[in-house]
Amino acid sequence: MPPEADFRAGADANAPTRSLPAAAEIVSAHPVATLMIDPDGRIVLANARAENLLNMARSALVGSAIGRVLRIADPRVDAAIWMTDKPLSAYDIQVHAGRNEALEMDILIHPLLEDDRWRIVALHVHGQSQALGTRRTSMGVRSATGAAAMLAHEIKNPLSGIRGAAQLLEGDAGEATRPLTKLICDEVDRIAALIDRMQHFTSNQPLECRPENIYPLLDRAVELACAGFARNCTITRTYDPSLPFAQVNGDALVQIMLNLVKNAVEAVDGMADGAVQVATAYRHGLSVMGARGKGAAPLQIEIQVIDNGPGVPDNIRDVLFNPFISNKRSGQGLGLALVDKLVRDMNGLVQYERDKVAGRSIFRVLLPMGGSL
Repeated sequence: MPPEADFRAGADANAPTRSLPAAAEIVSAHPVATLMIDPDGRIVLANARAENLLNMARSALVGSAIGRVLRIADPRVDAAIWMTDKPLSAYDIQVHAGRNEALEMDILIHPLLEDDRWRIVALHVHGQSQALGTRRTSMGVRSATGAAAMLAHEIKNPLSGIRGAAQLLEGDAGEATRPLTKLICDEVDRIAALIDRMQHFTSNQPLECRPENIYPLLDRAVELACAGFARNCTITRTYDPSLPFAQVNGDALVQIMLNLVKNAVEAVDGMADGAVQVATAYRHGLSVMGARGKGAAPLQIEIQVIDNGPGVPDNIRDVLFNPFISNKRSGQGLGLALVDKLVRDMNGLVQYERDKVAGRSIFRVLLPMGGSL
């Protein structure tokens, strides 16, 4: 391990001498995913952000060859990149990272000044700030909350009067005008349904959550989907049988899964080889601040909804979970916004990722373990 250096504070010759933090402490405190590798290319240190990015515990990372943990998928880059003895920056590189699918990232490698056989590796994943939940205080959702409350009050009550009047007219209408009264009723019902969906955003009450086995909830959502909108789509389930209970609201989780599965099924509609998968895994490292000042809670339960559809257009990817954002001609842009709100109400995070190598879209729901809040 490179030796510690001495540092004399300021310009005062009489100032006390103190040691800089050791390299291990610097790596641990670094705000991005960081690894230290030895002259043989083995990982000797990994910080918490690296654990989260690679979805591997520190005990599994330390001692592993970096070329096995970070596998270069980009044909432009030599796999021997990790053994460079000079500073190196590589941008927009496809890398199979730990247990994750290929990610697009920037790689920064720098030899230690004291001994250039040892190297520091920093990993910057594209869009990570959005993926890690900067929406937890979303202004878009709060604006939608106010808009929904106003619309529900000002529009929904008069709609029932309009529908009632149309039904009365329908009884006296002739054959030529009866379709018009039915059209009025149908359109009123459609608008009322839209208002009902918007009203989900008006509630600021915290969800009642408790430790639950998520598998019956996931199965319920998949079975409901298969009996309705997904009756012509095969949905595979890949579960980690050792997963502990999650701290959730059961009804909210079923609603979240229905929305995500519906989104995935619509993405593969019309594809001969369309595939949708629901998977679970145990996640290492990622934590968020708990509600009401209860400290950091690890988000160790991961649920994935995966499809091989065309993916989300680049122009809306960063605002995908905001209300009224949709790339569907008939979409209202409320489904994913509701997913985001319900997940946040359970102190979790939802993320979107496009695996360009495998051609898959992945929605991840990260939730706290039962009893962690």
